[in-house]
Amino acid sequence: MRRVTVAAVQMPCEADTEANVARAEAMIRRAAHDAGAQVVLVQELFEMPYPGKAEEPETYARARPAEGHPVLESMQRLAAELGVVLPVSFFERANNAYYNALAMLDADGRNLGVYRKSHIPDGPGYSEKVYFNPGDTGFIAFDTRFGRLGAAICWDQWFPECARAMALQGAEILFYPTAIGSEPQDPTIDSRGAWQRVMQGHAVANAMPVVAANRVGAEHSTAWTVTFYGRSFIADNSGAILAQAGENDAEIVSATFDLDDLATQRAAWGLFRDRRPDLYGPLLTQDGRTRRN
Repeated sequence: MRRVTVAAVQMPCEADTEANVARAEAMIRRAAHDAGAQVVLVQELFEMPYPGKAEEPETYARARPAEGHPVLESMQRLAAELGVVLPVSFFERANNAYYNALAMLDADGRNLGVYRKSHIPDGPGYSEKVYFNPGDTGFIAFDTRFGRLGAAICWDQWFPECARAMALQGAEILFYPTAIGSEPQDPTIDSRGAWQRVMQGHAVANAMPVVAANRVGAEHSTAWTVTFYGRSFIADNSGAILAQAGENDAEIVSATFDLDDLATQRAAWGLFRDRRPDLYGPLLTQDGRTRRN
């Protein structure tokens, strides 16, 4: 048996990076000590207020190269101290490029690599194209002390191709740090259910658990106010919700899985046996044509 306990952390964020990191560290410690978590996911860009609410040029000054990034270094020390794996979302600068990125930190504190968010949204309150280049890493499954883990970021979670790509690389659990809440231009729009169901679908379609960590609280900018709705959750390989946080408070949710048992179930289900990649050519085009001229 390869049993692993995973946790998702949600919390409000403020302008003070040190305060945000300290809050995240305290909650990671609680997840490790109280829930016995071996992999702990904190929400997207927890070091800072969510930047997509408005174009505010001073936000660029928060970006740092992955090498020597103070938030990553702090989280690396924490991962090594606690013996936990931390998929850490951060704002990366690479020369003149800026990325919404994630570093997979192993339980000994090593940075196993960086994933850069592939799908960049652009809409009222979520105008990430102002800040971020499209990611160029491709999707990644990381070999960690506690299993082969796939991780993508927020808007990525709406794309089944992203989840399937990580699963095909051998991912055993999928992790999504996210920042989603109200649609400030239209208060009648409520994405809560769709946000959760699309990831439950990834769990079912790939026969593996999904862990999602979201923000909570209202964040203001010069353009929009977005109220993040929390509801961080963990789904099993059938898509069933095993644990879910509320909408307003800082919380930790956790669940335990046997990765060997999940692998047996995944093989028996036949989803990967019966795939027909020879028929999936339209997925490689924008308009669905089976051939390119």
